Amino acid sequence: MTQDLHHLPHGWFIAIFLFCAAIVLSNVVHWLLFRVLRRQAAKTSTPGWGIQTYLGRPSRAIFMLTCCQIVLPVIPGLPAQIEASLRHLLTMAVIVAVGWLFTGCVYVLQAFMLRKYDLSATNNIQARRIHTQFQVFRHLLIGFVIVITIGALLWTSNDPRIWHYGSGLLASAGIASVILATAAKSTVSNVLAGIQIAFTEPIRIDDVVVVQGNWGRVEEITSAYVVVRIWDLRRLIVPLTYFVENSIENWTRQSSTILGTAFLYVDYSIPVEELRQELNRIVKSDPLWDGGVLGLQVTNLSEKTIELRCLMSSADSGKSFDLRCNVRERMTAYIQQHYPNAFPTTRFAALADSAAKAPPASAQMEPERNSSRPAA
Repeated sequence: MTQDLHHLPHGWFIAIFLFCAAIVLSNVVHWLLFRVLRRQAAKTSTPGWGIQTYLGRPSRAIFMLTCCQIVLPVIPGLPAQIEASLRHLLTMAVIVAVGWLFTGCVYVLQAFMLRKYDLSATNNIQARRIHTQFQVFRHLLIGFVIVITIGALLWTSNDPRIWHYGSGLLASAGIASVILATAAKSTVSNVLAGIQIAFTEPIRIDDVVVVQGNWGRVEEITSAYVVVRIWDLRRLIVPLTYFVENSIENWTRQSSTILGTAFLYVDYSIPVEELRQELNRIVKSDPLWDGGVLGLQVTNLSEKTIELRCLMSSADSGKSFDLRCNVRERMTAYIQQHYPNAFPTTRFAALADSAAKAPPASAQMEPERNSSRPAA
């Protein structure tokens, strides 16, 4: 190993050493800086901003690339053409890293703005509104950062034609928008639909909706589609334009409070007032009831049964579903114990045995007709 180092040119050894020193120095500075930030975040009980998560890697890349740029002119015996090419590559890498850093800053801004809006709160309409708007704006800002980064990369070129293309990309956003609108109409429609949804708020994050007959919650709103988490943990992917052009059911548009129903079909002989008292006892003892609406009514009559509707309110749709199931189970058990004959039955009327064995009237008339005929 020592002999190999003696044969290694002195200039290249210094270059390798300086690059290694730059990488080590940048990592040490990065580690010290973010260690201080982690300690500060650990002292507070509020949710963090996600600085380590979103800015750690891009800042490390910027530190390393900057140190390499500082070391590059110190390398002895490096040809000017190679040095210029390396400097240009490092500059382009720094631009990409800065774009990466700004993308992370968008996420940090979102975490900072949304930490006061808890989606798990009981009354979370304002939180759902802010989360929805920031998700749409986040995608728009990231797209803007990507366009600026690409333009800056083209702008760093020494070729006047490429430099002109970079300047045009940064200065002609209107023309680019027209071209994109023509070439990708559906994509642009989804982006515009996302902006419209962010302002008009037909849906929000964590809204309970019924889409195409599927009940679920809005889990994510991207720049192109909406992810709806169905009750059985499947995910329904729906384009943004669907929510603008079609009718949907939104169960939490104004409030998460919802009315639930449970229907009972029983015989006419059952005492309705006793069932009403039993329903009051069942629901009032259930913690899923929010203390609001409660009642039992006869909503329909048929030739065999009467329809009883049990109506009760809950704080949200999940609790309403569980409360409806509890009411069905306990009301059915009550009827089984106290009025077992009040369940719907089908009645048959049995004929007497003599009437069942008697021949039809036509058969009785036939012998009389034959006996009235004269003998031949």
